[in-house]
Amino acid sequence: MIQFYFLSILFNALTGFILFTGDGEGESSLEERLRLPVNNETFRLVLGVLAMVTGLLKLLSSVHGDIPVVGDLLPALLGLVTGFILIFSYYDEHASSGTGAFRNFGLAVLRGKKWIGLAAMAAAVLHFLFPQALLL
Repeated sequence: MIQFYFLSILFNALTGFILFTGDGEGESSLEERLRLPVNNETFRLVLGVLAMVTGLLKLLSSVHGDIPVVGDLLPALLGLVTGFILIFSYYDEHASSGTGAFRNFGLAVLRGKKWIGLAAMAAAVLHFLFPQALLL
């Protein structure tokens, strides 16, 4: 569906921007001009949930004339991963304690969040510019 196509581009761009710009220590001039609430933890949590749901629905639906699943694989997976990172970072800040495989996996993914954010922004731009490209 075309609605999920749009939401995928929007959420990949927003989550990618948030992950790439860092931990929210001070606002950049771009954040000030756009008036984005990127430092608000509730905004990040909701955006993470929306990005994961859109990524999942993007895997299940396809744009007319596109190859099912494979046609939008990269943006859908990046939506799932960026959503997971935002949700896990919220969980990590608010959890009283925790050790285990899930926490270790989440922390390992958090280490590469700038690169994942850059990949999500690139996928959003490429997905927007080349709508019929395979894997974009």
